[in-house]
Amino acid sequence: SAALTKNYEDGDGSLQLALEDGTVRSKRAKKPPFISKEEIWRRNNLEHKLDPKTKNLPYLRNPDILVGENDLTALSYLHEPAVLHNLKVRFIDSKLIYTYCGIVLVAINPYESLPIYGSDIINAYSGQNMGDMDPHIFAVAEEAYKQMARDERNQSIIVSGESGAGKTVSAKYAMRYFATVSGTTSEANVEQKVLASNPIMEAIGNAKTTRNDNSSRFGKYIEIGFDPRYRIIGANMRTYLLEKSRVVFQADEERNYHIFYQLCASAHLPELKDLRLGSANDFLYTRQGRSPVIEGVDDTKELSTTRHAFTLLGVNESYQMGLFQVLAAILHLGNVEVKDRDSDSSVIPPNNSHLTAFCELVGVSYQDMSHWLCHRKLRTATETYIKTVPRLQAVNSRDALAKHVYAKLFSWIVEHVNKALVTNIKQRSFIGVLDIYGFETFEINSFEQFCINYANEKLQQQFNMHVFKLEQEEYMREEIPWTLIDFYDNQPCINLIEAKMGVLDLLDEECKMPKGSDESWAQKLYNTHLKTCSLFQKPRLSNRAFIIQHFADKVEYQCEGFLEKNKDTVNEEQINVLKASKFPLLVELFQDGEKAVSPTGQPQGAGGRTRLSVKPDKGRTSSREHKKTVGCQFRNSLQMLMDTLNATTPHYVRCIKPNDFKLAFSFDPMRAVQQLRACGVLETIRISAAGFPSRWTYQEFYSRYRVLMKQKDVLQDKRLTCRNVLEFLVQDQDKYQFGKTKIFFRAGQVAYLEKLRSDKLRVACVRIQKTIRCWLARKKFLRQRRSAITIQRFTRGFQARCLAKFMRRTSAATTIQKYQRMCVARRRYRQKQAAALAMQTILRAYMARQKYRALLRESKAVVIQKHARGLLARRRFKRCLRAIVYLQCCLRRMRARWELKKLKIEARSVEHFKKLNIGMENKIMQLQRRIDEQNNNHRATVDKLATLEAGHAADSERMRVEVTRLRGVEEDARNNANRANSLQGELERLKKELATTQKEKKTIEDWATKYRDEMEKMVSELKSQNGLLKSEKDDLNRMIQEQRQQMTEQMARAIAEETQQLETDLNEERSRYQNLLTEHLRLEEKHDDLKEEMALSSNTSRPGHRRTDSTHSSNESEYTYNSEYAEADEGSRVSEDSGRGMDTNLTLKLQKRLGELEQDKQQLRDELENKEELFQRARARDDVEHKKARGAELEYESLKRQELESENKKLKHNLAEMRQSLLGNQATGAGAPGSPAYKVLLDQLNSSSEELDVRKEEVLILRSQLVSQKEATHHKETMTEPTHHVVDVSKLKDTDEIKQAYVGLKDTNRSPRFMRGPMEANELLSPRPETETARAWLLESQLQAQRRSYDNETEGLRSELQNVKEENNRQQQLLAQNLQLPPEARIEASLQHEITRLTNENLDLMEQLEKQDKTIRKLKKQLKVYSKRIGEMGEGQTSPGQMVDEPVRAVSIPRREKDFQGMLEYKRQDELKLVKNLILELKPRGVAVNLIPGLPAYILFMCLRHADYVNDDEKVRTLLASTINCIKKILKKRGDDFETVSFWLANTCRFLHCLKQYSGDEVFMKHNSARQNEHCLSNFDLAEYRQVISDLAIQIYQQLIKCMENILQAMIVSGMLEHETIQGVSGVKPTGLRKRTSSIADEGMYTLESILRQLGAFHSTMCQHGTDPELIKQVVKQQFYIIGAVTLNNLLLRKDMCSWSKGMQIRYNVSQLEEWLRDKNLMACGAKETLEPLIQAAQLLQVKKKTDEDAEAICSMCHALTTAQIVKVLNLYTPVNEFEERVSVSFIRTIQTRLRGRCESPQLLMDTKVIYPVTFPFNPSALALETIQIPSSLNLGFLVRV
Repeated sequence: SAALTKNYEDGDGSLQLALEDGTVRSKRAKKPPFISKEEIWRRNNLEHKLDPKTKNLPYLRNPDILVGENDLTALSYLHEPAVLHNLKVRFIDSKLIYTYCGIVLVAINPYESLPIYGSDIINAYSGQNMGDMDPHIFAVAEEAYKQMARDERNQSIIVSGESGAGKTVSAKYAMRYFATVSGTTSEANVEQKVLASNPIMEAIGNAKTTRNDNSSRFGKYIEIGFDPRYRIIGANMRTYLLEKSRVVFQADEERNYHIFYQLCASAHLPELKDLRLGSANDFLYTRQGRSPVIEGVDDTKELSTTRHAFTLLGVNESYQMGLFQVLAAILHLGNVEVKDRDSDSSVIPPNNSHLTAFCELVGVSYQDMSHWLCHRKLRTATETYIKTVPRLQAVNSRDALAKHVYAKLFSWIVEHVNKALVTNIKQRSFIGVLDIYGFETFEINSFEQFCINYANEKLQQQFNMHVFKLEQEEYMREEIPWTLIDFYDNQPCINLIEAKMGVLDLLDEECKMPKGSDESWAQKLYNTHLKTCSLFQKPRLSNRAFIIQHFADKVEYQCEGFLEKNKDTVNEEQINVLKASKFPLLVELFQDGEKAVSPTGQPQGAGGRTRLSVKPDKGRTSSREHKKTVGCQFRNSLQMLMDTLNATTPHYVRCIKPNDFKLAFSFDPMRAVQQLRACGVLETIRISAAGFPSRWTYQEFYSRYRVLMKQKDVLQDKRLTCRNVLEFLVQDQDKYQFGKTKIFFRAGQVAYLEKLRSDKLRVACVRIQKTIRCWLARKKFLRQRRSAITIQRFTRGFQARCLAKFMRRTSAATTIQKYQRMCVARRRYRQKQAAALAMQTILRAYMARQKYRALLRESKAVVIQKHARGLLARRRFKRCLRAIVYLQCCLRRMRARWELKKLKIEARSVEHFKKLNIGMENKIMQLQRRIDEQNNNHRATVDKLATLEAGHAADSERMRVEVTRLRGVEEDARNNANRANSLQGELERLKKELATTQKEKKTIEDWATKYRDEMEKMVSELKSQNGLLKSEKDDLNRMIQEQRQQMTEQMARAIAEETQQLETDLNEERSRYQNLLTEHLRLEEKHDDLKEEMALSSNTSRPGHRRTDSTHSSNESEYTYNSEYAEADEGSRVSEDSGRGMDTNLTLKLQKRLGELEQDKQQLRDELENKEELFQRARARDDVEHKKARGAELEYESLKRQELESENKKLKHNLAEMRQSLLGNQATGAGAPGSPAYKVLLDQLNSSSEELDVRKEEVLILRSQLVSQKEATHHKETMTEPTHHVVDVSKLKDTDEIKQAYVGLKDTNRSPRFMRGPMEANELLSPRPETETARAWLLESQLQAQRRSYDNETEGLRSELQNVKEENNRQQQLLAQNLQLPPEARIEASLQHEITRLTNENLDLMEQLEKQDKTIRKLKKQLKVYSKRIGEMGEGQTSPGQMVDEPVRAVSIPRREKDFQGMLEYKRQDELKLVKNLILELKPRGVAVNLIPGLPAYILFMCLRHADYVNDDEKVRTLLASTINCIKKILKKRGDDFETVSFWLANTCRFLHCLKQYSGDEVFMKHNSARQNEHCLSNFDLAEYRQVISDLAIQIYQQLIKCMENILQAMIVSGMLEHETIQGVSGVKPTGLRKRTSSIADEGMYTLESILRQLGAFHSTMCQHGTDPELIKQVVKQQFYIIGAVTLNNLLLRKDMCSWSKGMQIRYNVSQLEEWLRDKNLMACGAKETLEPLIQAAQLLQVKKKTDEDAEAICSMCHALTTAQIVKVLNLYTPVNEFEERVSVSFIRTIQTRLRGRCESPQLLMDTKVIYPVTFPFNPSALALETIQIPSSLNLGFLVRV
């Protein structure tokens, strides 16, 4: 296509064009820089010269928004280039192979497998209107199916096209659609048989041609029958014109029929060894085409498929081998060599191996067959002659025999296929699928092409009439004036062929002539039609050919072979030889021809149906039908086909072959336009274009062209508005017409309106752009102005700041200079001052020091002088003192010597002595006194001396220390002197060493300098290396961190994936289990339907007989225990007896399904056993721990029992004291009978006695239960030990004593004597004479009680023994049955039986253990309650003294109140009334509004509690079974009512929660109150029933989802896609003939608000019914998944919805749904995540789609969409306005390349049938059962509260 670059004016001879694809521009991309502008313009534009004679302009191109339309009739300009361009855009760019052309579906063969035929696509098209979805073969099939159901009229789908166009595949998919959406009425799988006929017919009727690898070489019409419920019940096939010549001849690159090559490829199989086959190249009939192999086809595998299809259709193995035997015989017959004997005769060499093989395979005589292959019999009126035939005739006779046998075999197979597809059920209607050859024209056209084109002429005539009829009906329905449309009528061509003296008539006449030939027939044709019929022509260069002008093209037919093919003669003697065959199947083939046949040669069916076939039977001579020629038979069968098609509503599928080279998605326009002409598509377009091809509803026109209207033109009446606008816009009234609901436009008017609309929009866009640009420019100017002002302000400010800064700097510089100069002057002054001061200081210091030194010297001199003079004076004084002392001593010595001598002399004389004694006494006294004085002096002196000595000692010590120190100093000085000497020597030595060292140091310094340089260099190198190592280390650390982080992330991702996988597996397991439940429910419903049908059939055969309800007991057997097995068996026997007449296929199907269910059941059972084993192991560990804790609990319980017993004894003691006090009072008369005190005390005593008896009874009951529990734990020891009936009462312990007392008390209370009433006071207080008798009677009653217990135990043992015997007998029977089975089955049966037995035993043990646990827990609770009550009773008692001393007053004795226990009692006969009033006849709406949620569940559970309380096993089972069955019944009856299903889902879940909450299991008792724990079930474990009720809840949930889906299904597409929530965003595109079937009112019916209201209604209903919040979340999540999946699927299948504006609408709608979730507080339920694919698809419609960055963004954004979905959306993206751009093919390929690595499912659509696995989290109720009141409106007055 191209666009005008210059406006065209009248008179111009050429058009200036610019190509749209840029081809011309691309060639000039590398232009030299010196080319002129004119040359550039000339190269970039194309000049198109107009024809100077006609001046015809090129065809106008449609607007961009119409390119790629679904319907060709929606194009504004309808002509061949527009049609081809539209098909090419859809096929090449969008990869769409289907396109509508009015009522015709054009299917282009892609030569590639496409994922558009899966079950998800079928489900998406099921129930949809034909115009709502993209074109598809499924849409045509759905339209046919819907019209059949709506109009009750038979339908036909006519599939035509040339070889290789895909006719067979299209017909196959149409049949697959019918088989999928309709289902069957029985288990015979008729739809599978219908589909299984395809591989059989392809094997025997399809072959490889130059145009197609799987070309159908025959036509077929398959009628698919439906019952009144429009389900497939059977099918019937008619075949037309088998190409028998292909059996004996194939052109180059072609093959024979597939079945021959399949047999040759499988010749190595053992069962085919006897056929003596080999390679296909070994046989003449399979090697002529020199192409025995088809690429990509495995003939061996195809034969296996063919054999499987034969088996499915009921053709057993022996018949299959017989068919293969006949086919192999045909191959061997083709290799029979015929040689010339002479010119008029021929002969077959003896012992011909292939003829021998042929005769052995078909069971005929070798001599007879070889004889009649070379001879023929001639009959006259009187004689019969046998004549030899030449070799050429013999070979033709051989080939004719092969073709005849193959035709017989083909007819036999077709007949048996029809027998397999026939049914006895009455057919209501049918849909026919016609797969017939299209118009053919080759270089050499013969009889086959003539018949094919004749058939296409008839079909084209019917097609033209139908199209014209539809156009006429449309105009009449809209009440618009119309004129007769001129269309091509091919009736003259048909008359030329089939009329009297037509081509076929002349051909039959020539065949009857004895010497008729092709040349003479050609001359008759020339003479008859050459001058009279313009459609008949004679070739210029041939006298043996003729030309016929068909509706599609001229075809030249060669007359050679016409007569022979029309007569199709076979040697009668050869047929007789085959009839005499010993091979039964061959005889059957030829015997079928002798039966009564219809005019078309087929036998009459048993049901009166005429089966048509045009296979000419050439073997009969005795029948009149045999004389009919092939042309005559074909004409008759074609007429019957046309009658059938005219009696049905036709639907047309035209298959187009895009190229002759089988290239995928390659489009050859020339080949396509030839086929479009041949199949009548262009004729349809011409008829449509001749009238009013474009049609708009008033609403669509108003929505699209509202922009062309002014505000004043818009009226309330849209129809009048459209009329006014059109009259103003289009002046020519003939260009449009106004109908009742539509506006009809001539061709080109829509394009004109689109141009006006685009111009108006362009002007508006320009105005908007102008305004916006002005606003942007002004905004930019204002911004620049503000910026300039700002810059100026800042500049001036900067300058001012600079000036101020300069001034500040100047002032600062002056100040700095001033202060600097001052500082310099001050510094100079200070320096001088400091210098002067320093000098003065130094001088003064020097003078002071000098003076100081002088003073110091003088002072020191004085001191020295002082010390010297003192020393000299002391020396002198000491020398004088020593001299004086010495002189005194010498003098005193001398005097003493003198005195001594004197005394010595006196002592020698007496006188002396006498003198001495004179005055001695006085002297003695004086001496004595003197002595005393001396002593005193001496003592004083001693003291003084001691003091002096002490001071001297101290001085001596000090001096000694000083001396010691001085000596040390001296020693140190000496040592220092020595050391100084040594140091002096050392110093000398060191000086020498220092000199040496300095030399060495210099050397070392030199070396160190060199070494330092080297080290610095090395350090620099090391630093660089260290830097590198550090960088490497950092890199390694970073890598390690990254790896660690990656490993952490990988581990986390792996853990998350594993967790997700586990969750997925769990969900899949749940889903699988719930699917099994669904399948089980479906089988149950089917079983019920079969029962009803059997009941109806039995009632029909035997009037008055009615089946009783007992036959339905099998329905309850699944939910009941063993006591109902007998009824189930009886019901199954009844159903078995009544179903013996059923179809064998049904039985086999049921058996197969039963086997599959058994396998699934076995797998589930194995998994359950494994889980139970793990559970048992864990439980065993828990039991060990539980026993340890249980021991402590038992000790505690024993202590409590002892306390109770002590309290009991205390009460007894108090009672005895009270009696004694009363007796004492009676004796005194204070309490005499009749007195007030006596009466009061008597009443109190009676009440106390009653209360005491009650307490005794309760305590003894408790003890008996404990003892029975203990006995139950030691059941084995108890059963083996004998029971001792004689008990020594004196030796009994307290426990036994209480037990014996309880038994006696119970018997006493039951006796008449104690049943009278309260005891009299006299009887109580006074002793009775019969006390001993009473005691004896009490002992006797005890013995009787023990005897009864012994009898009960004996009876239990007997019953147990009987059960063991029965079990033994059953085991023996099973063993006997197993011995009759094969070894493998025996082992399997034994294992199955053993597993069943162990499972039952395990369940029984688990049940017993759980019962024991429950009993222990119950006894513990009762024990606590009783101990508390007994304690209260003990505290409330008063002592007898108080009673006597205090005045008379009432004693407060606590009594037990009788409270309601939350149970409802009913009689057995009221059970049916209970379930009827509570389930079957209950109105959910009234209960939900007026009563508490879940009331029926509470009532049923309260009834169940009472049955458990009274320990009635049968009552529990029947109540549960009746409840389950009634719920199923009400759901089956009102399963489409959402309120009913929601109500019973809520109540079933509540009933399930009640069973858990009150089961006694500690896991479920955590949230219970103490009162609720008292209401737990005590006798039965209903865990199995909990599972059954959980399964029932799952079924109800799935029914609820289906109910919601049915309600939402009609709203989703309209509300989410079609309705414009944001008005004016998206415009309506023009549509073609396949307009939307919904009217304007329907379009306005469902909006997004409708969906939100419906969701709100669902939510409020479930809330009113009391549905669990978690369950509501799961329901909402499923609702949103359905909305998202259906919306996305429709988006992927509707090209008109893939636009930018629609993406905005979808995103807005999704936001509204999210807002609804937020309002309901449901954002956390996961519903939003289910809409993620839809959200991403909407985003994909709105993002940019041009560059690689856009592709990368799309790949990262659309993670929830698959690659197929992303590519599909991009391919379907269609601009609604011309301002949008299409997605380029290169961009889509870029997306595909980037997404190639994704691992995902290739499925295109989302599965809308997916139901998420549902869970029922435990939700306990806080409601107390005893507070529930039953309203009278429920009519449950027979229930009694307990």
